[in-house]
Amino acid sequence: MEAPGFWDDPDVSNQKMKELKNLKDTVETVQGLESRCEDIETLIEMGYEEEDAALAEDIRRELDEFVADFEQVRVSALLSDEYDASSAILKLNAGAGGTESCDWCAMLYRMYTRWAERRGFAVDVLDYLDGDEAGIKSVTFQVNGINAYGYLKSEKGVHRLVRISPFNAQGKRQTSFVSLDVMPDIEEDLDVEINDEDLRIDTYRSSGAGGQHINKTSSAIRITHLPTGIVVQCQNERSQFQNKDKAMQMLKAKLYMLKKEASAEKLSDIRGEVKEIGWGNQIRSYVMQPYTMVKDHRTGAETGNVDAVMDGGIDLFINAYLKWISIKEPSN
Repeated sequence: MEAPGFWDDPDVSNQKMKELKNLKDTVETVQGLESRCEDIETLIEMGYEEEDAALAEDIRRELDEFVADFEQVRVSALLSDEYDASSAILKLNAGAGGTESCDWCAMLYRMYTRWAERRGFAVDVLDYLDGDEAGIKSVTFQVNGINAYGYLKSEKGVHRLVRISPFNAQGKRQTSFVSLDVMPDIEEDLDVEINDEDLRIDTYRSSGAGGQHINKTSSAIRITHLPTGIVVQCQNERSQFQNKDKAMQMLKAKLYMLKKEASAEKLSDIRGEVKEIGWGNQIRSYVMQPYTMVKDHRTGAETGNVDAVMDGGIDLFINAYLKWISIKEPSN
């Protein structure tokens, strides 16, 4: 009997098939852009030959759509880091501010799920904790799709909201903060050494939108890595053992990424990207009163259309970050 080959490994096979499909889709997209470019050139020639001003509007519309799609392909070419093609695991935590911060956390959760829907990505809730009165205290969710982590890594940091709070009876402006952590869903078995004595493992009842056995069994798992203070939680799987396996997978991925980030900072002396998340280190501000403005403090990208951003229109900031970090990173 012939020994199992490289491609017979289910994990390897699935990973390679995903990579092949991604490459195939990229080739088809580029070929489509080439064809559209030729069509636009033909329209321009027709406009000159026939001196038909009516074609100008059609050409402008086609050209605008082409430039937007071309820019998206150009930005996706910047996703070349080791785990950029992976799915992403996001964790939102409401900061100080009570109900207002919990409401802001819920708004951001909706923003990211709407963005994922536009991309055709699936969203799985891994852990969910409701606010005391409204909103969400914390939520961990996975965005499944090619390059999800590559795009969403730009969102890691503290997000600041300024608005007249609906929960403030005096109608005063209030500032709220929510932190977002982003890491890749690394399916392979990482070579990360974790000592049992460094872990505190707690079980609790599943609750909220993520629980399969809501308030019935203590199947949810919380793992605390004592040396670093990292906490990972999972309540979405069907059993306590599955929740523990997923939580350990997330912990290994988090420790692995922290090790990589620390090495990158030491080698390149880049400051600011790997420092501890703190409430004074917001990456982006969302101002709703007295004017409307969303501004990224790293790249300078901004827009006055807050409603569009909160409805998932964050590609402006993602694209600006990918261009910014590609320039900021030192060449090899």
